[in-house]
Amino acid sequence: MSNKSDISLQNILITSATEDNNEFIPFIANDSEMQIDSSEIPNPLPILALRNAVLFPGVVIPISVGREKSLKLVREQYSKDKIIGAISQIDSKIEEPNQEDLYKIGTIGQILKILEMPDGSTTVILQGIKRFELNQIVETEPYFKGQITELEDVAPSSPHHDYDAIVSSVKDLALKIIKLSPNIPNEASFAIRNIDNPSFLVNFICSNSDITNDEKQKLLDIASLKERALTLLQYLTKEMKLIELKNDIQAKVKFDLDQQQREYYLHQQMKTIQDELGGSPNEQEIEELRKAAQEKKWSKDTQAHFEKEVSKIERMNPAVAEYSIQLNYLQLLLELPWNEYSKDNFDLKRAKRILDEDHFGLDQVKERILEHLAVLKLKGDLKSPIICLYGPPGVGKTSLGKSVAKALGREYGRISLGGLHDEAEIRGHRKTYIGAMPGRIIQTIKKSKYANPVIILDEIDKIGKDFHGDPASALLEVLDPEQNSTFHDNYLELDFDLSKVLFITTANNISTIAPALRDRMEMIEVSGYLAEEKYEIAKQHLIPRQLEGHGVDKSQVKFPKKVLELIIDEYTRESGVRTLDKTIAKVVRNIAKHIAFEEEYNPTLTTEEIRKILGVPRFVKDIYQGNEFAGVVTGLAWTEVGGEILFIETSLSPGKGSLTLTGNLGDVMKESAVIAMEYIKSHSEELNINPEIFDKWNVHIHVPEGAIPKDGPSAGITMTVALTSAFTQQKVRKSLAMTGEITLRGKVIAVGGIKEKILAAKRAGITDIMLSEENRKDIEEIKDEYIKGLKFHFVQTIDDALEFALLNEKVKKPKKLI
Repeated sequence: MSNKSDISLQNILITSATEDNNEFIPFIANDSEMQIDSSEIPNPLPILALRNAVLFPGVVIPISVGREKSLKLVREQYSKDKIIGAISQIDSKIEEPNQEDLYKIGTIGQILKILEMPDGSTTVILQGIKRFELNQIVETEPYFKGQITELEDVAPSSPHHDYDAIVSSVKDLALKIIKLSPNIPNEASFAIRNIDNPSFLVNFICSNSDITNDEKQKLLDIASLKERALTLLQYLTKEMKLIELKNDIQAKVKFDLDQQQREYYLHQQMKTIQDELGGSPNEQEIEELRKAAQEKKWSKDTQAHFEKEVSKIERMNPAVAEYSIQLNYLQLLLELPWNEYSKDNFDLKRAKRILDEDHFGLDQVKERILEHLAVLKLKGDLKSPIICLYGPPGVGKTSLGKSVAKALGREYGRISLGGLHDEAEIRGHRKTYIGAMPGRIIQTIKKSKYANPVIILDEIDKIGKDFHGDPASALLEVLDPEQNSTFHDNYLELDFDLSKVLFITTANNISTIAPALRDRMEMIEVSGYLAEEKYEIAKQHLIPRQLEGHGVDKSQVKFPKKVLELIIDEYTRESGVRTLDKTIAKVVRNIAKHIAFEEEYNPTLTTEEIRKILGVPRFVKDIYQGNEFAGVVTGLAWTEVGGEILFIETSLSPGKGSLTLTGNLGDVMKESAVIAMEYIKSHSEELNINPEIFDKWNVHIHVPEGAIPKDGPSAGITMTVALTSAFTQQKVRKSLAMTGEITLRGKVIAVGGIKEKILAAKRAGITDIMLSEENRKDIEEIKDEYIKGLKFHFVQTIDDALEFALLNEKVKKPKKLI
């Protein structure tokens, strides 16, 4: 038998056949090459799995081999008897096929040549010999070997005129397909004309037909040559019909083309195809838009505007860029909920229960929401208020919006305004611009599918401003109940009613909000939580949520009260509970690891275990430090994470009367120190201070923790008491803290953040707090449990403050100042 070693590289490169590609022109073997004795075929037979290729008897094809097993197989067999079994995979995507991934019928083939291609790949030239059936894979390493049964093709009985007629029809049809199809090279036609053997002709056309791999495998499975030829004729007839239909469509629009007519020709061809399918998709799309518009509840003006815009798109060429812009605009008009409102749930007891279940405390906010619901229930219609929740981070401002939406039975939307600096984000872009889109308000309304959702405008105090415009000014219209019924979005070009939307804004620091914007909102303070409140929140909300989130059952871990109090006091310092939530999550993760590793652990947590899990305590509790030194006074400060106590320390040293301020103080605190110093100098006689002291002693005011910036007017009264104590060497009243701003006239005026400051004082063990008389109203609004154990002393002037704060007792070792 011939090894076919003289196959030219040019013939091989006619095709691009690979294991992954079935577009090839096979070669045909001669009769002499097909003669092989069964004794020469090994059994078990090495099996080569083919992807997207089917080898037929008598056909010679190149196969690109890439898999390690396949490379090892062909190289070993090429050095031996060159006989292998080629069988196709059922799914070509499988990288490592098993027996069930292979078809049953394959073809015994002979390796004629192995070629190393210039791109580094390996190509094997295979000649099909005869069919076989794979019975069982007996070896998988280093490559497949299988027990096979050789199969013989069943030749038609003599006389076989009908078989000859079928083969002739196959040949004629194949030649006609080659002639009409531009994708098949002329070499195929040459090969078909020069094949005399009917079985070789059928197998050649089976290999070369534009049919699927599955269909080729079905042809190979057929033992009868006559039946195989008849089935092939059916496939070729189907292929011929498709080519004729394609040519008929092209003939309808065929004419002489020049450069200007090319684009028109392509559109005509597309239109003809669309006509065959039942009409232009653009016309169908416009018809669907009109049909959808009939179901909208919009006004006559909006309806007229929509019709006008639809008329525009009808006159447009679908190929121009403006067509898609116009289509997107019309789709937005249809998707917006014009006068479509969800039904409010007026079960006030249910609403109150939902608000109480989801959030602990926040009584003022809950009361305001219930009031709104009550009025809405009685009146049936009410312009929604604009509520602004302000307070430190982590107290539940944002998550409250979801609870409100749930209580009202409305849709929920959230818009993050942090870092927003482009006015178009609120009002949208004009649709003539590239990439234009509506503003976030309209986008959120569209997403909610109703015109009365609850929308959270998060972090309204962090809006930016640059050359793109001022988003805060754009919000003036959105957040004004008298104006937002006709909100104008630049992209929409129509007024949209936002008066039924319940806007809830959140902020940490309201001082950065523009006054005009702040005036449009109903300000509700969401203050920080007491340690007792944090304990209840952790017990009722945080721990159950973290246990569920980590797959831990509540019976598998217990948080005793002393453990929770330890976590709150020593590992979190915040007004809210966000850090507390993360810390509890860390503890639960540690428990989950013990459970997963099936390790022994104590389900009831102890303080020792908490310190082992969380490490060294992150915070040391602020503790009052006594009154043994002159010039050291305890003040109260507000920060974004809650209240803190701070110590104002005053030291005198011989010098020329200079004033030094340290502790990373801001301009306002420096001014407070200067005012306090000037007041004491101007009232030295009333305070029994020798004026000569001011010229002979330098004053140094220090606020510890210099790495932390400190600013604000709250320390004015504290600095005055500290300086007076230093100059008179008098003791300051024990367990006393104070806050208040001062004037040069000696008046003590109110400051903010009273609740947070009181919480800080309680944590530090303070018992007496001195405040401005103007802050009395703030104390009356605070719940009794917040101020239990505290005594409040209200003063109007600095003289009142000094009279109460300073004792008629000198410190143990007073300085001799004069």
